[in-house]
Amino acid sequence: MKLKDRVAVITGAGSGIGRASALEFAKEGARVVVADINRNGAVETVKRIEQAGGQAHAVTTDVADAASVQNLVRETLRVWPQVHVLFNNAAIQINKTVEETEVEEWNREIAVNLGGIFLCCKFFMPHLRKTKGAIVNMSSVNGFFVEPICAGYCATKAAIIGLTKAMAIDHGKEGIRVNCICPGYIDAGLAEGYFEAQPDPAAARAAAGKLHALGRIGRPEEVG
Repeated sequence: MKLKDRVAVITGAGSGIGRASALEFAKEGARVVVADINRNGAVETVKRIEQAGGQAHAVTTDVADAASVQNLVRETLRVWPQVHVLFNNAAIQINKTVEETEVEEWNREIAVNLGGIFLCCKFFMPHLRKTKGAIVNMSSVNGFFVEPICAGYCATKAAIIGLTKAMAIDHGKEGIRVNCICPGYIDAGLAEGYFEAQPDPAAARAAAGKLHALGRIGRPEEVG
């Protein structure tokens, strides 16, 4: 098992890609901290991991809130003494143009998608330095390839790529690897919300599949 006895913190792990990744990490031997603002979703992920023979712990977390992230750090170290992996996966998507987007929606999207990575990296960094750990940030193909009615989402995903590069340079010399992954369309919550916001959801879904080399949209477990 590639991750035997490693402790991995995964944000947004109560559903979608985060849950699939948590299950995959656990299958590879990791002890998984399941962080999500949705307590019920986080608990369900832990239940699935434990049923498969793995170890996991749920922590209700709003990654946009510094105090909540600091609590996540404390809870992680209370349950397990070290941290080896931080997977910043939590995100939201507002399916609107800039003009249509409310100021509060814009601020929240920036705070969760980009600010959440900043806060988690800031407060977990001292502990990852001790283990020469790894950080994985969830960006998106939308960091390179933009689409209609998701201006804020595309902006945050492009910013995550830049932030990842900056952290890789700053902390690589300390033995901390920092990378981001940029999935295409994935059959999970955020993409589903985007399709439903289109005039013809079925047609939008079919067209999205044709953009991929495999001729279909991806599955959450494949990202995991």
